[in-house]
Amino acid sequence: MGNGTSIGRVRGLGSAHGGAHHWLLQRFTAIGNVLLLGWFAVSLVLLPSLDYTTVSGWLADPVPATAMALLIISTFWHARLGLQVLVEDYVHEDGNKFAAIAALNLAVFGGAGFGVFCVVRLALGGAA
Repeated sequence: MGNGTSIGRVRGLGSAHGGAHHWLLQRFTAIGNVLLLGWFAVSLVLLPSLDYTTVSGWLADPVPATAMALLIISTFWHARLGLQVLVEDYVHEDGNKFAAIAALNLAVFGGAGFGVFCVVRLALGGAA
């Protein structure tokens, strides 16, 4: 059924049997990033000042903290998806490809984890 026929390609049953899943995830995270970055820009413009105490007080509220955590996760996820495609397209040796994707995953999960940790710390009032 999906062995190179046109209906198999339309259904997403190509050689990888993954179809358009990766492509759709990248588009969904892009839409989420646009919406969340728009919210973030408007929120910063509406703040009375951009000093540390004002921004950290704003981020201590649950709604901005949750939205900021979602923005961080969505941005790092989108970056991971795009850089994974780059590695898969331009790194041809299997060992190097595995090492590059493993390093990419470590960097992305570490960066997203640190960002969410910082937001949670500010939201819970742990920053002095």
